Amino acid sequence: MVSKSEAQPTGTLSDWLVLHHAPGIGAVTCERLLAELGSPAAIRSATANRLHSLGLQTRSIEALHAPDLAQLERELAWHESSDNHIITLADSSYPSLLRQINDPPAVLYTHGDHQLLNSLQLALVGSRNPTPVGRQTAEDFARHLSQAGLVITSGLAAGIDAAGHDGALALGKPTIAVMGTGLDRVYPAHHRDLAHRIAARGVLVSEFPLGTEPRPGNFPQRNRIISGLSLGTLVVEAAVRSGSLISARCATEQGREVFAIPGSIHNPLARGCHALIRQGAKLVETAQDILDELGPMAGAWASETAADETSLQPDEPRELDSEYTQLLEYIGYELTSIDELVTRSGLTPAEVSSMLLQLELGGHVASSPGGLYNRLK
Repeated sequence: MVSKSEAQPTGTLSDWLVLHHAPGIGAVTCERLLAELGSPAAIRSATANRLHSLGLQTRSIEALHAPDLAQLERELAWHESSDNHIITLADSSYPSLLRQINDPPAVLYTHGDHQLLNSLQLALVGSRNPTPVGRQTAEDFARHLSQAGLVITSGLAAGIDAAGHDGALALGKPTIAVMGTGLDRVYPAHHRDLAHRIAARGVLVSEFPLGTEPRPGNFPQRNRIISGLSLGTLVVEAAVRSGSLISARCATEQGREVFAIPGSIHNPLARGCHALIRQGAKLVETAQDILDELGPMAGAWASETAADETSLQPDEPRELDSEYTQLLEYIGYELTSIDELVTRSGLTPAEVSSMLLQLELGGHVASSPGGLYNRLK
C-alpha cells in the first residue's frame, strides 16, 4: 500500500510546509513569491539577497533556510493518519472555488472527508449569542438546505455557527467547519463533541499549523475561507459590528452571493442583516429562496469546472433512476411550480427541492423566478 508521503513526495510537501510556517509570509506574499520563483523549493533555495530583493524580512528568510524540523516532522507524521490530510495549492484536490479568491491559503489541514471541500456549499454564519428564534431559524435553514443537496459550511463558533452544523448533522448530512486554530485545538472547548461529530460525518479544515492557539486575529482571517469555499453566504442574526459581516464582506469581494434573513426592528441582532440588505444582499424568508438563486449559478459553475475534472455536483448517476425520471415526466416542458410537483408526485417539498436541484445541475431542468421549473431534455 502506498503511503500518502509516497503518493506526494515528502520533500515537496515539506517545502510547502516550510513556506507556510515562515513568519511574515501570508497568502498574498506566498502567491507573489510563487509567481516570481515558481515553486516552494525554488523559494527555499533562493539566496538571502534575492529574497530580500523580493521584500522578505530577515526573520522570514531565516525560517526558510533553517526551518523548525521538529514541527515539520510532527506535521508530516500527523498527515500519515488516514483521516488527516495536508492539501497544498499544487494538489488537484485543492478546493476549486477557494483557489479562485485573491488570497487562497497555500496549505490546508483537514481532518475527516477532505473531498467534501469540492462539494456545493453554502456558508451559514451569524451571532455567537443569538435569540432562541435565531438559533432555531439557523437549524431549520441548515436542515432544508442540506436535504436539498448543499453542504453547510461554518466556523464551529458558539451560536449560529453551531446551530447550522447541528441542523445538518440532525439529518445525518455532512457539514464543514473552518477553524481559527490548529486542528489539534478546539475552540470553544465545549464544542469538542461537536467537532468530533463533524469530523465523523464531514470535515474540519484550517489553514493554521498544528498547535496554533485561538488568537483574536485568526477568526476574521479564517472567514475568507468560509465564504471562499461556498457559492453564497447566509447571515442569520448579526449585530452591526458582528464578525459575521466580515464573512459577508469577504463573500462580496469574492463575487459570491450574500443572503440575509430580516428580523424585528426592535432586535439589535437584526440590524446587521438589515444593513446587508440595504447594501444589496438578497433578502430571504425561506430556504427555497436560496435554492432559486443558487440553482442556476451552481449549474453554470459545475459545468465550467467539469472541464478541469473537478465536479462540484452532488453525486448523480449518468442515467437517472426511476424516481428522477418520473419527476421529469411530472414537470413536462411547461413552467411548473413546486407545489404542483408535490401534488403530482406525492413527495414532500424537501424531497422535490432536493431532486430539482440535482436535475438542474445535471442540465435536465431550468428554474425561473417564482420557484417555477421546466424540463430541458
